[in-house]
Amino acid sequence: MNITPKDLLDAGVHIGHQLRRWNPKSREFVYKHEGNVSIIDLEKTYNALEAATKFVEETVASGKDILLVATKRQAQELVRDAATQTGMPYAVNRWLGGCLTNFETLKTSLEKYNKYLKLEAEEFRGMPKKEVAVIKRQMKRMNRGFEGLRTFNKLPGALFIVDIKNEEIAVNEANRLHIPTVGLVDTNSDPTKVTYAIPGNDDAVKSVRLIVSVIKDAIEAGIARRPAAKQFVAPKKEVATVDPAEAVKELNATEDAPAKTINKPVRRRSKKAAPKAE
Repeated sequence: MNITPKDLLDAGVHIGHQLRRWNPKSREFVYKHEGNVSIIDLEKTYNALEAATKFVEETVASGKDILLVATKRQAQELVRDAATQTGMPYAVNRWLGGCLTNFETLKTSLEKYNKYLKLEAEEFRGMPKKEVAVIKRQMKRMNRGFEGLRTFNKLPGALFIVDIKNEEIAVNEANRLHIPTVGLVDTNSDPTKVTYAIPGNDDAVKSVRLIVSVIKDAIEAGIARRPAAKQFVAPKKEVATVDPAEAVKELNATEDAPAKTINKPVRRRSKKAAPKAE
C-alpha cells in the first residue's frame, strides 16, 4: 500500500458514529469513546486494509472481477470513477434485489437492455413511433438500475461495499452464495457480516475517497498480474499465404500441358435426290 496510518488520520477515517448509534459488535475496532463519539483504532484499520488489498489483488489476478457497491450519495461518484478506470462492474444508483441470488433472470434483463441500446445507436431505424416511445420509457428505468452492469455476465469473485449497513441486501445475497465481501465498516455496523471488514468512517468524503483509491490500486495491481493482460495480442485478420516455389510449379505445369482441342461436330450436307426423267 502507498499510504500510512497518518494518511488515515488526515482523512478522518478514525471518526466513528455517535454512541447512541454504536453497534457493540464493533467493540474490537474502537479505540475509545470521546465526546459522545466512537474513535476507531487506526492501527487495526491499517492492518485490516492491508489484508483486504492483498485479497482483492489475488482475486483479480486469478481472473475474477470485483463488484463495487455504493449507493449512498457521498460515495457514488468515487466508486463509479474507480470502477470505470479498472473495468469492473459496479452498482451506485440502487441495488437490484436478486442481482446475485437471481442472476439468470438478471442476465435475461441485461440482454434485453443491451438490445435496446443497440437499437438506440441505430436511431430506431424503421420502427413505429409508438414502439419507440415504449422502449424509451423502459430504457429510462433500465439506465438507472443497470448502469455499471452491462458487462456483468458472470458472478463476481468478491464484492467491495461502502457502508455495509446501507447495503444490507447486497451483503446478505453475497453471504448466501458464499461470495467473499470486503466492506468499509463504521461503528454502527456489524463487522462479522463481511469477510474482510475495514473499520473506518463511511460518511466523510475524504475517508471514502482514500479507502476507495487503495482498493482501486489493488485491483489495478491484480489486473497487471493477469496472464492475459501480459500476453494479449490483438487478433489479426488471417491472410492466405502462397509458397512461391509451389506457385512456379503450377505455372510451369500449366504452360507445358498440351492444348486441348475442341472437336466440333462436322455437319454433312444432305444430297438432294436427282429429278426423275419423265
